[in-house]
Amino acid sequence: MGPIEVRVPHHLEPAEVRRRLERGIERAQSEFGDRVSRIETAWRSDDELEVQVEVMGMTIASDLTLEPEAIVVRMTLPGMARLFAGKIQAGIEDKLGGLLAASA
Repeated sequence: MGPIEVRVPHHLEPAEVRRRLERGIERAQSEFGDRVSRIETAWRSDDELEVQVEVMGMTIASDLTLEPEAIVVRMTLPGMARLFAGKIQAGIEDKLGGLLAASA
């Protein structure tokens, strides 16, 4: 299985998208701390964020690209995580979509 790509639309200014992403990552660390042993992020540029998450001994690396009207998440799932690709994709769409909703 190749990488999965999730595209989540938004209507926000780039600075607001970055602010909400950073806030969302902070919340994820506290909300999922019992299941996620590590979340690391690094901005490679103003519109590219690298995220690594360690869950159940597996490291999932993803790249987020901020486009003018969407965030594009690309990730390759390791081993057994591929069995849950659909659920992972739906979870990203749901959580990221909520984070980017106009009233958030």
